[in-house]
Amino acid sequence: MLSSPTLQPTHTSMSFKSLLPFTTTLLVSLATTLAENWPQFRGPSRQGVSSEKNVPLTWSNTSNVVWKTAIPGEGWSSPIVWEDRVFVTSATNSGQECRVLAIDAKTGTVLWDKMVFEQLPRRKEGRNTYASPTPATDGQRVYACFGDGSFVALNFAGDVLWTNRDYPFYSQHGLASSPILHGDLLIMARDGSSDGPDKQLGWQKPWDQSFVVALDTKTGKERWKSKRGLSRIAHSVPNIWEHDGTAELISEAGDVLQSFDPKTGERLWSSEVIGEAKVPSVVLGDGLAFTAGGWGGKETIKAFRLGGKGDLKETNLVWEQRKGMPKVPSMLYLKPYLFSIPDTGVAGCMKAETGEIIWQERIGGNFSASPVTAAGRIYLLSDEGVTTVIAAEPEFKVLAKNPLGEKVQASIAISQERLFIRTEKNLFCIGEK
Repeated sequence: MLSSPTLQPTHTSMSFKSLLPFTTTLLVSLATTLAENWPQFRGPSRQGVSSEKNVPLTWSNTSNVVWKTAIPGEGWSSPIVWEDRVFVTSATNSGQECRVLAIDAKTGTVLWDKMVFEQLPRRKEGRNTYASPTPATDGQRVYACFGDGSFVALNFAGDVLWTNRDYPFYSQHGLASSPILHGDLLIMARDGSSDGPDKQLGWQKPWDQSFVVALDTKTGKERWKSKRGLSRIAHSVPNIWEHDGTAELISEAGDVLQSFDPKTGERLWSSEVIGEAKVPSVVLGDGLAFTAGGWGGKETIKAFRLGGKGDLKETNLVWEQRKGMPKVPSMLYLKPYLFSIPDTGVAGCMKAETGEIIWQERIGGNFSASPVTAAGRIYLLSDEGVTTVIAAEPEFKVLAKNPLGEKVQASIAISQERLFIRTEKNLFCIGEK
């Protein structure tokens, strides 16, 4: 074991005061090193959970704003953070030019703004954009995907390392899912619909063309591609369930909740989840998968027991709750509770084990962003740019309301004791100055 160095003031000209700048720099460096990265949609666990402790509680568009940086074009991809860099994507020139931006996390300076390729804008819903998928990073490369289904990987200097345009995408809604990283794989669900004469195929009518694909992160080449079977449109981001020394990729689409072997792409099991256009991403906890979705009077939150083999139908369904279903924001699991924020602004808390509702309270506003949690709080960001902070407890308690005064649909990223919020035109870094 290395022994600690001892200062010998009688044998050196270095004074204690002269050590202060070095000590301060070292402490700042250690704090940055220990800070948690936010490398993909909904953070390190893909569940919206941060381990950061000293995150801000209150702010406005003029207070506790560390910096504010204009982002060109349009895009509802959420920001991601790796150490001193924030990455976002955007589409400019009416959605044709696909861009990846790197921003200094400390100052807000745009380090580079790279146009990676052009795409042909196709149909999408009004709430969607041509740059809605959230990028991902492993600390060496940043990976992005855009509305036409094309992938790109860049290094941290902004150089394009590879592109993959082998999976053109069409959906009546546009593309809104996001890729995730697992080991050396970049994995993404592709749940679109037909661009042929029958536009209801894959949208209102189940079809067999949806799939999940895994690319090699170093080369961009396909490692595996797995068909779903019959399913419909969805925008849900997959998640990883780790248990007994193994991992399963859990992915939801319209009508199905499925598990795949992330190494090979083999479909392990499939359950029935009625409803097309599933937007909330699946949330995992204590051996359960929590889903939300459905339209036309069939809106439900469901909990399925993870594990099994083959076509399970609904044999692994544990409970179903027809109240408080979010159509767009993902849910938040904080054992033993499940929190949700429906699009209409009525927040809810239920028992994750049974689906029993603990409370439902109106906080106001409309919601697209998925909730995040840190330091015993839950951050609920509305489309109107107001973040309502509530206690992460079974008793409803509003701690703060923080307006930015700008339209928002992207989800919050948390890193380095700061919040990163993307609005329609800007990226905000929120924290104590």
